[in-house]
Amino acid sequence: MTASSYSPPVLPPTTGLFGSWVNAWAAAADGLADGVVAAWERGPFVPDVARWLQVARTRRPPAWTTPHEVVFEAPIARLRDFSTSRRRSLIPTLVLPPQAGHDSCIVDYSSEQSQMGTILGSGLERALSLDWIGATPDTAGATVEDYLEVIDRAVKHCGGRVNLIGDCQGGWLATIYAALEPERINTLTIAGAPIDFHAGEPVIHEVLSHLAPGGDLAFYESLVAADGGVLKGEHMLAGFIMIQPGSEIARQLELLWHLDDAHHVARYSEFEDWFRYTQDIPGAFYLWIVSHLFRDNALIGGELEIGGRRVDLANLDMPLNLLAGQTDHITPPDQVFALAEFASTPPELEHRRISAGGHLGLFMGHEALHEHWPPLLAEVLSHSTVKPSPETAKPAATAGKPAATAGNLTSAGSARRKPAPAANAESA
Repeated sequence: MTASSYSPPVLPPTTGLFGSWVNAWAAAADGLADGVVAAWERGPFVPDVARWLQVARTRRPPAWTTPHEVVFEAPIARLRDFSTSRRRSLIPTLVLPPQAGHDSCIVDYSSEQSQMGTILGSGLERALSLDWIGATPDTAGATVEDYLEVIDRAVKHCGGRVNLIGDCQGGWLATIYAALEPERINTLTIAGAPIDFHAGEPVIHEVLSHLAPGGDLAFYESLVAADGGVLKGEHMLAGFIMIQPGSEIARQLELLWHLDDAHHVARYSEFEDWFRYTQDIPGAFYLWIVSHLFRDNALIGGELEIGGRRVDLANLDMPLNLLAGQTDHITPPDQVFALAEFASTPPELEHRRISAGGHLGLFMGHEALHEHWPPLLAEVLSHSTVKPSPETAKPAATAGKPAATAGNLTSAGSARRKPAPAANAESA
C-alpha cells in the first residue's frame, strides 16, 4: 500500500447522460492539454504507450488492510471482525459495504484510507463489516430476504443490537433492515445511499427510462438470463463507466503523462486493482432492486413488502447520520437526505454532512474520512456507551447479549414526510 491518499478523478456535476458525455470530451481535451504542458516543461519526449498499456492491463486482486478475523461465512457474505476491544459497555458497530459488482474491501481500502480504521479511531472499538461474496450458480437465486437474513445473523453475533452503517447499496439495505427490526438498531448511518431513488437528477434513473421504456424490464431480464441467472460484474463496471466516461478518460490520460512518477503509478494501480476486480450479483436480487427500488421507488411509498412484512420508514426513531457527496453522480444528495423526511427520528438526533467529492470518495476519500466521518462517528459514539446490567455483565463466549432495548415502535401507517431539519445540516 502507498503512503498517500488517492481518490479517482472527480469531474464537475452534470445534468443527465448528455452532460456526462460532454464532460468526457472536456476530460479528453484537458488530458491532451496536460500532455502539451508536460512536453513543454520536460522538453521533447515520446509517451511510452507500450508501458502505459502494460500498467493499465496489469491487475491484482484487491485486499483488506486492517487486522481482523473472519468470524463466519455464509453463501452470500462473510463477517469480518476488526474489534480492538471487547468492552461489553460499548455497543458494536456493523458496516454494510457497497455491493455493485465490486469487492467489499473498499471500506478498508488502504492503511491511510480505511473507513474501518476511521471507525476504530473514533473510539468505536467494537467494529465489524460484512463482506459480500460474488454470486455463483448456487446463489444466483438469492433474494433480498437472504441478504436480510445474513444481516440479522451478523447483528445477533454482535449481541443483538448494533450501530448500523451502510454505504451505497449497503445503505438502503441497512435502512430496510432497520425499518423491519428497529429494536436491534442503536443508531443508523448511511453514506451515498439512495432512499428516494427518483430525487435530484439521477443519471441511473435516466438510463433506466431508456432501457426499460414504460417500466418493461425485458432488457434487464434478458441480461440476467444470458449469464445463467446472475448479473455479471463486468456489466456493472461498463455501466458505471458509461454514465461518467470523463472520469475514466481523465484517469487513463493522467497515467500516460505520469509514467515516470513511480508514486503516481503505484496509486493508480492500487485503485485499478479494486475498480477492475468485479464480482457477480445474484440475478433474482438484482431484478428485485431494479423493479422495486429504481423503477417503482417503493421504499418511500409505503407499499414495499418483504416476506409478508411492510417496510415502514416511520419505524425509524433512532439517531440518524447522513453523508452525501456534492458531486456524486450515482446518488445525488437529495436521495440520501430523503431518509430524514420519512423517519420518525427527532430533529435534534439527525445529522447531515456533504463532502465535496464524488461517490467512491465517500467511502475511501481523504476529505470524507478525515473531515466528515469523524464528527458523524462521534455522534454515534455519544449514544453507544451503556451501563451493563448484572445479566449482561456475565462472561460470554459470543460478542454479548443486547445491552439495551429500543424505544416503542411507531405506528405501522404508510411512510410519511416531515420537514427537513435545517439546524442540523452541516456542509463541507
